[in-house]
Amino acid sequence: MNQSIIKALSLLDLFSDGRQELSLKEITEEAKLPKPTVYRLLASLEYSGFITKTKETENDSRYKLGLKLLELGSLVSEQLELRKIALPHMKKLAGQLNEVVHLVISHQNEAVYIEKVESTRALRLHTRIGKRSPLYLGSGPKLLLAFMEDNRKKLVMEEIIQYRKIEKHSLLEDLQQIKQRGYAISYGEQDVGTVGISFPIYDYQGHVVASLAVSGPTSRFEGQNMDYIKEKTEVTAGNISQELGYKNERNRNLPF
Repeated sequence: MNQSIIKALSLLDLFSDGRQELSLKEITEEAKLPKPTVYRLLASLEYSGFITKTKETENDSRYKLGLKLLELGSLVSEQLELRKIALPHMKKLAGQLNEVVHLVISHQNEAVYIEKVESTRALRLHTRIGKRSPLYLGSGPKLLLAFMEDNRKKLVMEEIIQYRKIEKHSLLEDLQQIKQRGYAISYGEQDVGTVGISFPIYDYQGHVVASLAVSGPTSRFEGQNMDYIKEKTEVTAGNISQELGYKNERNRNLPF
């Protein structure tokens, strides 16, 4: 464990509703750490946006919590609301298909699996809530990249091409196909012998906020069964989007 990170985060715990601003002296005394160490940790937290310096004198400085924590808190709140809304629909879909169902979002240029409903079959996929994946790997992550806002997509793709050595033309072509057909499908990209199929989930503003992904062995994703999986997954993603307030052109004028 990185002790510096642990010590820095422990300083944030010193702030509370009744103590929204603290001096360097107060923080040093309560943290029971040397003043130079506390000053260095606070400087790192300030640089990262977790702490804001409100006043500085020759003898002391004062600090309060930074806006970065509000940003992260809002993100967590949104994720919790999304999971709460999506989970009943995911359970229903898993019951219809008896395949594993995932809810995937993008965060800091990665895909994060924030919810999962398992199948009852003996052969299952070894995935977990909290799993991170590159945005070019798997149907769920790749769909998020395909529907990403253009400026952010450009930055993410530059990083992928530079550090992951992915061929740009091939990736661009794949992403364009995903947007055109409205869903993503992958074969063996994360686990050999498996298929993943994903549909977008939209918020009330029409932004893609998550992908609904169904995965399983290749042998179960063929022919009429594949058509059935696609149909049910698309309907479920639409139902979740509708509950999030999304109205597409077909149902914009229809009551729900």
